[in-house]
Amino acid sequence: MNHQEEQGRKMKKKTVMAVASKGGHWIQLQRLKPVWQDKNVVFVTTDKDLKSHVKGHKFEAVIDANMNQKFKLIIQALTTFWLVLKHRPDVIISTGAAVGFFAIFFGRFLKCKTIWLDSVANAEELSLAGSKVGKYADIWLTQWPNLVSDDGPKYRGKVF
Repeated sequence: MNHQEEQGRKMKKKTVMAVASKGGHWIQLQRLKPVWQDKNVVFVTTDKDLKSHVKGHKFEAVIDANMNQKFKLIIQALTTFWLVLKHRPDVIISTGAAVGFFAIFFGRFLKCKTIWLDSVANAEELSLAGSKVGKYADIWLTQWPNLVSDDGPKYRGKVF
């Protein structure tokens, strides 16, 4: 690699894949925008109509699914895997639901840095995805101090 190529690599902006299902997960993800304001961002969600919320950024939508919709869940997982491969993010951050779990799961195996921030709505117990994502996320966070445990998520505050 010559000097010019090396300098270009050093100056390349990091790519962040910001992932959340529609609704409250998406709203909380949007509140994190200052974290990646100087990065290339790819937003992934379960509602194509949310594209208008992130003008000027790459946007991808996947099928909405939950544990009661196994076939849709498989399609969502495969599509999310493809998007992680396609965009090759440096960091994946999610505030929740199945699409976020899949992004972090696949990202981990592709050597992406991964961050999970469980929804503020889960005050009594972690979300289903949030309870399963811990072994795949580099940083695993909850927004409730009472949900912290030695082998569980850490608490660093709430997103308002």
